[in-house]
Amino acid sequence: MSAVLLLFSIVFVLPLAIHGDLRVGFYQETCPLAEAITRGTVFAATVLNPGIVPGLVRLHFHDCFVRGCDGSILLDSPTEAEGDTAEKDSPLNGASLRGLEVLDDVKAQLEIACPGTVSCADILAFAARDAASFAGIPYYEVPSGRLDGRISLADEVPHNLPMPFYNLSTLANLFASKGLNLEDLVVLSGAHSMGRAHCPSFHYRLYHFSPTQPQDPSLDPSYANYLKSICPPTVKPLGESSAVPLDAISSNMMTNTFYVALTQHKGLLGTDQLLMSSLPTRKMVRRLAHSPHLWPKMFAEAMVKVGRLTTNEPGEVRKYCRSING
Repeated sequence: MSAVLLLFSIVFVLPLAIHGDLRVGFYQETCPLAEAITRGTVFAATVLNPGIVPGLVRLHFHDCFVRGCDGSILLDSPTEAEGDTAEKDSPLNGASLRGLEVLDDVKAQLEIACPGTVSCADILAFAARDAASFAGIPYYEVPSGRLDGRISLADEVPHNLPMPFYNLSTLANLFASKGLNLEDLVVLSGAHSMGRAHCPSFHYRLYHFSPTQPQDPSLDPSYANYLKSICPPTVKPLGESSAVPLDAISSNMMTNTFYVALTQHKGLLGTDQLLMSSLPTRKMVRRLAHSPHLWPKMFAEAMVKVGRLTTNEPGEVRKYCRSING
């Protein structure tokens, strides 16, 4: 088995903790242009393709929730003879990941400016911040000093990321296992104010919700008809299916309209609409829906919290983000 993938697969939720040993300005002496180079490269990429914004935010979230923020999602899978499939090739990631080439570009520039200094995990955290700030989130300081992990296992992904069929209790427990609370769940779900989802992600809500209700009753009927006009009863593979904006009201910027849509029963993903199914989360959703300036600030704070997730496993500073050193 490859050194990338260790000796066994863990098939349960990996307990993560929020640690405070990262600090703002970590590269001030060793690579003072690290954040500026990242920001400039991300800006150029988002001008050409605004879809990079939700892609980079999602990459950071998916990275941090599996093994902590260690850049493990960036590792390529080894050959079949060498070992198991890496995180990025899990069916929950795979073709839907965006922004990988932007991170490669940043890393290449930083290896010229200050070789062997800036970790891919930190680059991803900086890039997610910068992408979000270009889309309406207040610029926030990112504590850094992460190391890159040497392990990446696709088998760990389904047990550590929110699944479409999870109920609210399961979602809350998943977030709690990462040291995050119910407010974090509600606030971070707002990342879906930008981006798109393919039909297989919500198809069951339109045609196969339950034995007695083919359509999800929490879904606005007119919105459901719109979705059916795009997604036929026969499910197509992810790469061949159509995509729909995650925010039914506005998908061009990261704003609180996502929460407004939830109050109108127009949440695209079932796990998003579930936030209206309990009193505590419903109160939070309505508060954010009525306060346009509150959610962006809370989202920035929650992203810093997510960025501190770690398992404290040994790491390194990769020369290339797609492969471990040596």
